[in-house]
Amino acid sequence: MHGLFGSKNNWNSLSKAIHQRTNRKVITVDARNHGDSPHSSTMSYKDMAEDVIQLLTDLGFKKAILVGHSMGGSAMMMTALTFPDHVEKLAVVDMSPVRASPNLSQMVMVFKAMRSVMVDGSPTLSKARKVVDHQLAKYIKSIALRQFLTTNLVEADSGRYKWRVNLSVLEQAFATQIATFPNVGARTYPGPTSFIGGADSDYIRVEDHGAIKKLFPSAEFRYISGANHWVHADKPAEFVDLLTNFINGSAY
Repeated sequence: MHGLFGSKNNWNSLSKAIHQRTNRKVITVDARNHGDSPHSSTMSYKDMAEDVIQLLTDLGFKKAILVGHSMGGSAMMMTALTFPDHVEKLAVVDMSPVRASPNLSQMVMVFKAMRSVMVDGSPTLSKARKVVDHQLAKYIKSIALRQFLTTNLVEADSGRYKWRVNLSVLEQAFATQIATFPNVGARTYPGPTSFIGGADSDYIRVEDHGAIKKLFPSAEFRYISGANHWVHADKPAEFVDLLTNFINGSAY
């Protein structure tokens, strides 16, 4: 599962590499209120965990290895803690259940920027995305972040465009439901768990390993040098090496 404002398309090329290296069926999912999934008025990790289990049930799978990045990592952690019998292994990409990154504060500006967009009347989607990129630039300096956000712009009908993410619900839920991991009490997930972080990111801190292992006692931690929060985009080859070794059960 992808992170906030992402979609299953974020995993397209990686999924093929993971499949080739593991011979496992790889299923990428759109979280609720993202991509092609339905919009919902609720957006909690409890909801997303139940969505994952419903998908596995619908597909006829008893168990799966769960992999998630950022928000998707929290959703998969919640799934493992709530429904451990359905989880074979858990891989969490640059997300921590015990501390929110200070960088999440910039999301307030991202929501404001996306709400400010006015784009009706553009003749094509590519032109509309250029217009939106120009408008977002007033608030967001990072070209990569703007390009990532504009992948969420879709045509509503001829010459009219909209965000495919449920922006209002995501903004409403962000501070209390998405940016922080819920209190799960005494629950633990004892199965094989890998945390794969970016060495240049502050999402999984070394000093938090002990607290994380109280929830995930089998957790192991790997950091990829030169990678920031978007570990799998920054260093895809190194990421696939670590993840597939973990999936295959070889030393990593």
